[in-house]
Amino acid sequence: MTARFIATASLPLAALLASCGAQAGGDSTVAAQSTPSPQAARSGAPFATTTYGTFDEPWAAAFAPGTGMLFITEKPGTMKVVDTTTGRTGSVTGLPRVDYGGQGGLGDIAFLPSESADAVGRRTIYLSWVEAGRGDTRGAVVGKGTLDCTAAASCRIEGLNIIWRQAPKVSGRGHYSHRIAFSPDEKYMFVSSGDRQKLEPAQDRANTLGTIVRLTLDGKPAPGNPFANRGSPTDEIWSYGHRNTLGLAFDSAGRLWNMEHGPAGGDEINLIEPGTNYGWPLVSDGEHYDGRNIPDHSTRPEFQPPAIGWTPVIAPGDFIFYNGDAFAGWQGDVILAGLKTEALIRVDMNGTTPVEVARYKMDNRLREVVEGPDGAIWVLEDREGARLIKLSPS
Repeated sequence: MTARFIATASLPLAALLASCGAQAGGDSTVAAQSTPSPQAARSGAPFATTTYGTFDEPWAAAFAPGTGMLFITEKPGTMKVVDTTTGRTGSVTGLPRVDYGGQGGLGDIAFLPSESADAVGRRTIYLSWVEAGRGDTRGAVVGKGTLDCTAAASCRIEGLNIIWRQAPKVSGRGHYSHRIAFSPDEKYMFVSSGDRQKLEPAQDRANTLGTIVRLTLDGKPAPGNPFANRGSPTDEIWSYGHRNTLGLAFDSAGRLWNMEHGPAGGDEINLIEPGTNYGWPLVSDGEHYDGRNIPDHSTRPEFQPPAIGWTPVIAPGDFIFYNGDAFAGWQGDVILAGLKTEALIRVDMNGTTPVEVARYKMDNRLREVVEGPDGAIWVLEDREGARLIKLSPS
C-alpha cells in the first residue's frame, strides 16, 4: 500500500501513514530543507524557514481540518496535497476545466472548519475558478463537492457542482478576486467578486462586480442580506464599491475584513459592514495607472474609508488573522503575504485601528499565507517554481 492522505475519524494521521509502505502513482516525497533564513535575519524576523518543494503558479492553500494535510491550488488548473508531517506530496483529481490566463485560472480552496473527514476519509470542499462564457467573456464561479482521499496515493473531488457565478461575464482576464470565507457559525459563505477592471460596475448594484456577496452554503442569496428585496443578483450583495479583494477573513470577534488592491497606490484593509459602499472607483488614495487623478477618500465622506491603507502599494496576495501560540505576541495580528514588497507584513489590529508593526523581507513575491495546526506559518511564493515555506519561531 501507499500513503493515504487524510486521517480517518478513528485513526490518527501518523499511524495511518506508518501503516503504509512504498510510494506509488502520483505520490512523491520531498526532503524538507531547513535554513538559518538569511533573508529573515537581515530583516530581524523571529523565524527560521523550512522549504517543502516547489509548485506551478500556486494561488491558494488550506489545511484539511484536523490534519496536517495542506491542499494547494495551482492557477493552470491543478491541485497538490502535501503531508506536512513527512514532506510527501500527492495529486488531486476531479478538478474543473478552468479558463487560464492573466489573473485567471483555479483560485481559492476552502473547508468548513468544524467538518472533519468521515470514517472513510471524505469531506466537503469548496473551490473557486474562472469559467469561460460566450464570445470573449469569462467570470469567476464557486463550486461545491466532496473530497475523497480513501484511495492510495491521491485524492479525488467528486460531485463538484457550480453553486455561484459572478454576474455578468465580461471580457478581460483581471480582477476576479474569488476569495471564500465562512461566517464563524458556518451558516453563510462570503465570496469576493472583483470589478474585472471595468470600474463603474462596482457602483451598480444590478450586478455583482466589485462586491462581496453573502450566500448560503449551497450558493443561494442569504436571508437578511441588505438588498434582499431587490431581485437577483442584487439580493446576493453584502457590500460594494470594491476593486480587487484578494483577502477575506473574520477576526476572533466575528468581524469580517477584506484586503483590497488599489490602483497606483491605495492598497487597503477594510472592516466590512452590510450594505456599505467602499467608494471604488469614485474614490481611492491611489491614482489611475496612466496618472489620472482619483479623489481621495477624505473628499467623499459618504463612502466608507479604509481602516488602513498603503501608498506606495504593498500588493498583498492574501492575509490571515493569526490565532496560534507559536509566535508570542502575534495573536490577533494580521499577517500579509506581499507580492511587490516580497515581504511578510505584520499588522497590529489594535481593535479596529490597524497599524503596521513589522515587515520581514523574503526576497521573493509571496502569494499565499496559511496558519498551520501547530501555529507555524506557511507561505507560498508566486509564479512558476514557487516554494512552499514553513516559518517556525527561531
